[in-house]
Amino acid sequence: MWRRAAVPEKQLHGEFVFDWAWADAYQRAGLAYYPKLVSAIPYTPVTGSRILVAPDADHEQVAGRLVAAALEQLETTRASSLHWLFTSPADTEFLQGKGLMRRTSCHFHWHNDNYSSFDDFLSRLSSRKRKKIRRERRHVQEAGICMKIVHGMDATAEQWQAMHAFYTSTFTRKSGVPTLSLAFFREISRTMGQQVVLVFAQLDEQPVAGAIMLRGDDALYGRHWGCQNDYHSLHFEACYYQGIEYAIEHGLQLFEPGAQGEHKISRGFLPTFTWSAHQVVNEQFSAAIRRYLVQEHDMMVDYHDDLQGTSPFRHEEDAQR
Repeated sequence: MWRRAAVPEKQLHGEFVFDWAWADAYQRAGLAYYPKLVSAIPYTPVTGSRILVAPDADHEQVAGRLVAAALEQLETTRASSLHWLFTSPADTEFLQGKGLMRRTSCHFHWHNDNYSSFDDFLSRLSSRKRKKIRRERRHVQEAGICMKIVHGMDATAEQWQAMHAFYTSTFTRKSGVPTLSLAFFREISRTMGQQVVLVFAQLDEQPVAGAIMLRGDDALYGRHWGCQNDYHSLHFEACYYQGIEYAIEHGLQLFEPGAQGEHKISRGFLPTFTWSAHQVVNEQFSAAIRRYLVQEHDMMVDYHDDLQGTSPFRHEEDAQR
């Protein structure tokens, strides 16, 4: 999907690959960074194919023509740049081969190691991390809060009203803009059905918090969350632990809870590389950004490797004790 971004992401926050510094540098130089061209899933930091080619087609030829057409569009529209966000490894390599600049980022993902249950997952963690998670879940239970999962096609009008209110409240507290309407959520619940997963937290049978997730063929994606009041550890329960349990129960191999957040590591989400590809028209800025991205890549590799060392999972020698 191509989107012509005509206003700064500081207002949109829908891309999750932030190039505000590039835009600021353009502005200081008296140049216009916006509009720019973007290929992405709006408001969804999920890796996937961005160059869509039919399975029976000549991938090299068709993908090459698609990239060439995108570059022609860049010239025709006189945009400053074009950006493919959260590209698959194959697309990233292909776009690099066409001269685009690769950018490396790091998110935190949970992987299903053939767990039979949530307790089985916990058994693979160090004792300290295991106790921490159990303590956090206990805080929710002791508050009298019950968790309930509802698929999109089964959600009532009242449940969607409550969930949209939770979603809106998060943006209101953070001075953001809740761009997705209640009508939008009702539409995807109708068209996507079981792929929409709603997590409700209920107190005295009334919803007090909720999380919206999307389900693919083999993965679960956490998207939005909101809460009426401040309940101890409820965010972790609704956004992480319920998702992990759901993934295990339904045999899903991956759970991506959203962008950023080193606090996710202690809860079983490990650092994972993500990529994007960029073309900047201005040659001087392009050269400067290319040098920066090489340095940033090296820093990201170090960051990723350092965080891997903080994994909550037991080492083999610990598991044998």
